[in-house]
Order: sequence, then C-alpha cells, then structure tokens
Amino acid sequence: MEKNELRELLEGVGSGRLSVDAALQRVESGAVADLGFAHVDLHRRQRCGFPEVIFCEGKTPEWVEGVVRKFVEARQDCLATRVSAAQAEHLARQFPQAQQDRVARIFWLPAPGCEPRAPAGKVFVLTAGTSDLPVAQEAVNTARALGAEVKLVADVGVAGIHRLLRYREQFCTADCIVVVAGMDGALPSVVGGLVDCPVIAVPTSIGYGASFGGLAALLTMLNACPANVVVVNIDSGFKGGYVAALIARRAAGTNR
Repeated sequence: MEKNELRELLEGVGSGRLSVDAALQRVESGAVADLGFAHVDLHRRQRCGFPEVIFCEGKTPEWVEGVVRKFVEARQDCLATRVSAAQAEHLARQFPQAQQDRVARIFWLPAPGCEPRAPAGKVFVLTAGTSDLPVAQEAVNTARALGAEVKLVADVGVAGIHRLLRYREQFCTADCIVVVAGMDGALPSVVGGLVDCPVIAVPTSIGYGASFGGLAALLTMLNACPANVVVVNIDSGFKGGYVAALIARRAAGTNR
C-alpha cells in the first residue's frame, strides 16, 4: 500500500466514513494476492525496498504471466529470473514493452507510469571467463533493477592476471564488487586483496569433472584469505547482484 493510499484509509477512519474493521480488511487484502497457484507478496517493497522477484523454474508460462499481471496492477516493478525459452516467448507476446536478456534469462518490466530513478551506488561485476557470463549477466541485470550503477568486465581470470590489472583503477572505485568464477574459483581472492570494499564471490558450475558442478569453486571461495570476501550459492548471480546493489545503494546514502 502506497503512502497516499494509507493516508486516504486513515482519513476515512478518522472521519467516520470507514470502520476500523473495514480498514483492516483493506490492509490485509492488499498485502497478499491469492492467485490459487501463488500467493504474491505485494508488501515486499515496503518491507525490503524492492518487490518480490519471480523465480520461473518449474512454473508454466501462464503462471508466470499471472504473477506479472498482478505486479502491473499493483504498479510495482517486476523482475523475473531463470526464464525459459518457452516462458520468454510467451511473456514477449503478453508484455511487449518489457525488457528481456536471454543470456541472463531475465525478464524486467518497470512499474507502469513511473519515472526511472537515477542510479545510486556503483557495482562492478567481474568474470573469470566468458563461460561465466550467463551468471554474471544475471547479477548485472538484478543490480540495475535495484537501482545501482553497474559495469561488467568479462574474461579477466587468473590464467592471465594482467587482464584484470588493466581495470584495477576502475573497479577500485566500486562500492561493491561481484566476482563470478568457475573452474578453480581463485579470482575473488585476488580481487579481494586489491580493494577496500565488499567482494561478493559467485561460484559457477563451469569446469571439468573434478570441479564437481561448481563445488570446487565454492570451497575455494569459502576459504578465501581476504577478509572482505563473502560467498553466495553456486550459479546464484541473482543473489550476488541483489546484495551488491543493497550495499552500493546504502553506501551512496540511498536506502530505497
């Protein structure tokens, strides 16, 4: 519920036009939308600063569409992750005004009629290899949706460390850095030793057999020596980008 809606509700109770019970019913009904196949949390933005995000894996295209429509009706931003090809095609027909990144499998539809806010806080996303780009692009799109300024540099892994050092002056100015790496997962440790900001390490499932689907990279990152390195789950570009944006916006003095 927006401030103007809440004000109208309180004024209605104060003037006697609306009973307390009726006001409570309106507040409670606006908090969650029951679609039968999903309970859409419409108060997530008020509590956490950003609306609920749709995780699309396992959902039919029609289910995803239903949730998107509910966010559009509520005039809220809509971000969906892990969008399949079939879901993407369906959503493109239903919401041609939306943006999609098929590398990242991201769907993004800003709240209708709302002016885009100026980016606040700086996030830098680095990848060890080109194969890590789908996860990195998920982080990039997520951080941008949350309102941060984001720059991506790909393929600067430790096998050619001179490539990373070319960008040191740029990523040292970031409020938060997301480092996406598979294989040996060593890049976050290197980056962490060069900067004074938080580094969010995202292990990917890229690698040969002994990488165990990203487990080797995850364990390397969990054992990173630099104290400013923290780790999210394997292939979780969304979580890395989300937390990085929160940190960057708070560093820039913007909580919402």
